[in-house]
Amino acid sequence: ISHPVTSVKSEGPKLVPFFKATCVYFVLWLPTSSPSWFSALIKCLPIFCLWVFLLAHGFSFLGAHSSARKILAGLIFSALGDAFLIWQEQGYFVHGLLMFAITHILYSSAFGMKPLNGRAGLVITAVSSLSYMLLYPYLSGPFTYLVAVYIALIGFMGWRAIAGLQLTNDLWTWTKLSACLGAVLFMVSDLTIAVNKFCFPVPHSRAIIMATYYAAQMLIALSAVECQDVEVARKRT
Repeated sequence: ISHPVTSVKSEGPKLVPFFKATCVYFVLWLPTSSPSWFSALIKCLPIFCLWVFLLAHGFSFLGAHSSARKILAGLIFSALGDAFLIWQEQGYFVHGLLMFAITHILYSSAFGMKPLNGRAGLVITAVSSLSYMLLYPYLSGPFTYLVAVYIALIGFMGWRAIAGLQLTNDLWTWTKLSACLGAVLFMVSDLTIAVNKFCFPVPHSRAIIMATYYAAQMLIALSAVECQDVEVARKRT
């Protein structure tokens, strides 16, 4: 059975570049007021490292597991979204929103529809509705419906990640937990973006947004390697 300690030992070294790139982002802390291709590169670098993390598991692994391919594709659209958001003040916010909307569709598809877990769906629906009600008075023009669609998509992704969490089954626990925590952190990150952009300035918003975002993406990328651990466990037994 895949044990978290064993998994950390095998996956940890592959994540070192990601942690280094994340440190570079926070150490440089480039001003958002003057967007440049360099600041876009620094912001996207941790996500590029997660591409490498998944590719390091081999093309045969990616070829055999559609969920890992979908998560890799989601990370590619995430990097595009990150780049667009660097220039959000120049009118590229909606482009970034679209890229992340595609990311959430890909992640939802990777997590799958089984088990359904209606209770988790109801909780997410309630949280998503409350979030939209909070934002609605501050939204105008196309954002009124764009934000609604985006919340629905990220909420659906969160539901599919949380629904997969079945703590009774040891074999799946750590990776399903990883997907679940990743999805929740992604929702926290995006809600902070929305409140900060449309409602009122959130103290330390950028630090909160980026820390939760990078952690979310790392946890979701980690959840993609579950198939490999299951195979290793099968070979051992």
